[in-house]
Amino acid sequence: MITEELINPKSIVVVGGSNRTSKPGGNCIRNLLNGKYTGDLYVVNAREESVQGLRCYRHVSEIPSADLAIISIPAASCLETVTVLAREKQVKAFIMFTAGFGETSEEGRLLEQQIVKVVTDAGAALLGPNCIGLLNRYHHSLFTLPIPEMSPSGVDMISSSGGTAIFIMESSIRRGLRFNSVWSVGNAGQISVEDVLEYMDIHFNPDTDSRIKLLYMEAIRDPDKLLEHTSSLIRKGCRIAAIKSGVSESGCRAASSHTGAMTNPDLAVEALLRKAGVVRCFSREELATAGAVFTLKELKGKNIAIVTHAGGPAVILTDALSKGGLEIPRLSGTAAAEELRSRLLPGSSVSNPIDILGTGSPEHLALAIDCCESKFENIDGIAVIFGSPGLTSVYEAYDVLDRKMKTCTKPIFPVLPSVITACEETDFFVKQGHVNFSDEAGLADVLTKILKTPSPPVNSLELKYVDVPAIRRIIDSIPESGYISTRSVHDLFRAADIPMVDETVSAEWEDIRAFAAKVQYPVVAKVVGPVHKSDVGGVVLNIRSEEHLEMEFRRLMKIPDVVAVMIQPMLKGVELFAGAKYEALFGHIVLCGLGGIFVEIFKDIASGLAPLSTEEALSMVHSLKGYKVFEGARGQKGIDKFEFARIIVRLSALLRFAVEIKELDINPLLATDRGIIAVDARIRIEK
Repeated sequence: MITEELINPKSIVVVGGSNRTSKPGGNCIRNLLNGKYTGDLYVVNAREESVQGLRCYRHVSEIPSADLAIISIPAASCLETVTVLAREKQVKAFIMFTAGFGETSEEGRLLEQQIVKVVTDAGAALLGPNCIGLLNRYHHSLFTLPIPEMSPSGVDMISSSGGTAIFIMESSIRRGLRFNSVWSVGNAGQISVEDVLEYMDIHFNPDTDSRIKLLYMEAIRDPDKLLEHTSSLIRKGCRIAAIKSGVSESGCRAASSHTGAMTNPDLAVEALLRKAGVVRCFSREELATAGAVFTLKELKGKNIAIVTHAGGPAVILTDALSKGGLEIPRLSGTAAAEELRSRLLPGSSVSNPIDILGTGSPEHLALAIDCCESKFENIDGIAVIFGSPGLTSVYEAYDVLDRKMKTCTKPIFPVLPSVITACEETDFFVKQGHVNFSDEAGLADVLTKILKTPSPPVNSLELKYVDVPAIRRIIDSIPESGYISTRSVHDLFRAADIPMVDETVSAEWEDIRAFAAKVQYPVVAKVVGPVHKSDVGGVVLNIRSEEHLEMEFRRLMKIPDVVAVMIQPMLKGVELFAGAKYEALFGHIVLCGLGGIFVEIFKDIASGLAPLSTEEALSMVHSLKGYKVFEGARGQKGIDKFEFARIIVRLSALLRFAVEIKELDINPLLATDRGIIAVDARIRIEK
């Protein structure tokens, strides 16, 4: 519950305010006063007569009514204080700095729940406890520094951790980022990261609200709410980047299937953020860099021109951008390039990077930028690297860059690395309303992430060729939990229009012999019964004769727990992998990738949150490190990525209507001359 009194209070009481700014209550009052808070400000402190020039009250019962109460007192006193404020003083918003609640003990958790109930019953909002507060353009109700420059066009930051919020602000301010608001939710007793996003989405005003959101999350309590409101905000024109911590593999749960063993909380988060269209970051520096990129004009293609007066950083940037899949197209040889060369100093290069040399002037910088803007048609964005060796001033060059960034239609990414020798000039440039990327490789990494993050799909549920009633009949007919029969797997795949290899299952030799004669040799034989067939020697490939088949059939039937033998034609092709696992809260996580060593050793897999659209599935395929195999690497025939994507989409539709499926493997899925065909599959259900 977020109230107007939390956002824009007309009166604030600081309970535990102090003259000592080394204390949270004292520093908060200083921030409110320095922030020019215009409403009524009260202080409660039983030991003081006045605090920082403000009248001090002995007890909360003595104050006039207030909109917002900031609580900075010991945890043991909070319940009584909050109760008086909520029930007697009509306070409709609380910010609790106080720690010592659910994050420390069971007793603290119960106390926190009591406080939340009192606040909620009063129709009030509670931010915290155990938070650093709230910072916006109306009031600076937090007890920490730094206080960044506030602007309606600045970023909104929502953080689970107060300390992390501080350090993200430090990184962001250094890049020139402004802020519109900073939310620290702490324990999120009542208001979580998802709740703040919901409020921002529902009340979004495209004319006045910030379009940039940075998130730091230590827990995702409601994935559906997060997905709904982040994707909605992005469709409204917002851009969002997020860090989700606490997803290491040590938190994985044991699973019996191949997919289940690979699936972990990190892949679930990856799938959720991908579906939402949120750029995923892994460090404070990345998140701050993403926020800075978001303030610039949007890069709408992959072709980058690099303008520099220093060769080394340009090479580093070229390598980093190329590694991420962006293009640095060659510019020399064109009439525009030759004209530019004629106007630059002798020895300058216009091949891309465009090197105007260390002795190049601000006029040369302007010429190069103008050519990239209007004469080189295959350029989508411009990176400008310009520093100082400490011999000359670069004010004029940065003035040129300032003007060009304000007038060019293409985004310009300023890389100003001289943060010591040209610190005054860099500060001048940033104060004109710009950002600075002092590290070119960090910029390249984040640009890559942004370009590879898909937009949220409009509709993820595609049901063409999927027989939903048949899927339900098959699932309902299965009597118990566990791995389902091969026949049921075939029936489900047929209903979902997922192609599967022709096969037969039998414990009778005559059935096996007849089927092999029909499909012709070579064939493959596999045991039915044990979950992990290969571990018991239960898979035989390339059987080329009836005699060989009979010998293997007799051997396979003697393996413990084997109930039958499955036989298939021997197919040749490139191995692919697809699978899914149900994750609590998130739903079904769909995985895909190349098979064999790519999935076993390199763990080259992409994850998506079911249901998936064709666009989402294609994005997953494109994100694979081994994607070049689909294009036909080293003269080999490529793989139909669209057919693979269609199978992934139909698999996700099957999961949508068969929620009882908890683990599913298709391994291998063979890309053959006759199309992509599922060769082996396992499905575990829970009824």
